[in-house]
Amino acid sequence: QVQPVESGGGLVQAGGSLRLSCAVPGRTFGSLAMGWFRQPPGKEREFVAHISWNGVTTYYADSVKGRFTISRDTAKNMVYLQMNSLKPEDTAAYYCATSQDSFRYSSPRSYDYWGQGTQVTVSS
Repeated sequence: QVQPVESGGGLVQAGGSLRLSCAVPGRTFGSLAMGWFRQPPGKEREFVAHISWNGVTTYYADSVKGRFTISRDTAKNMVYLQMNSLKPEDTAAYYCATSQDSFRYSSPRSYDYWGQGTQVTVSS
């Protein structure tokens, strides 16, 4: 079983930056696509970003495009989400998840294993 573990969340002022990390144990990481989702308070989980198994293809939600960057380091079994120009509406619990599907990348149903999440709070 592959159980991602997120880290790097915290409290930041609007306009600031954070980098989230996601560690993915196991030898299958190099063949897995990865995604980041977030769940704002009282709302449903929503897609943020996706990266293909080889890191060549990335996708972003319109709300974060140009501000967030997803990347991966296969040698370290790590996925990152660099978040710049943060806004109060980015406040949410952020989750990373594994996937074998880079077509239906925005649907949570395309993801198999999820981390426990890390909280990001952006103050105005």
